[in-house]
Order: sequence, then structure tokens, then C-alpha cells
Amino acid sequence: MESVTVHQAETNFSQILSRVELGEEIVISDQGVPIAKLVPVRSSSRRRSSLGMDRGKFVVPEDFNDPLPDDILSAFEGNEA
Repeated sequence: MESVTVHQAETNFSQILSRVELGEEIVISDQGVPIAKLVPVRSSSRRRSSLGMDRGKFVVPEDFNDPLPDDILSAFEGNEA
């Protein structure tokens, strides 16, 4: 759930409402204190695919699909030595 400041909400209100309409929940904060939460009234039949919605928010490392080192794999499988 994303949080925006009161100023950001005032400046980008129509964009924020569009995101809420698509199903997102957004908290509005004043000086770091949450004061409101925007949520969709109901599921939208106009809801578009959320594919790509987080583009640019994180990066998948190049070695993501590489095998894990033996010590990490053992710990993951519950075989800690």
C-alpha cells in the first residue's frame, strides 16, 4: 500500500483516484502521520491488468536464477549444519 503526502494528494488527485479505481489502496499522510486511506468502493469491472504496475520499483539481479550456494540451500531446506 502506497503512502502519499497531503501536498502530493492535492497535486495529483485525479491520478491517485485513477489508481484507486484500479484497486489500489493509498494512505494520505500529514507530516508522516496517516490521516486518510483511499480505497475502492467496490471491485471495478473496469479494472485493468496490473502487469507492469511495479516497473522501476525494484530490479531483479542478473544472478536471480543461478543455483544457490550449498550452505544457503541447506539452510533453506532446513538442513542447517
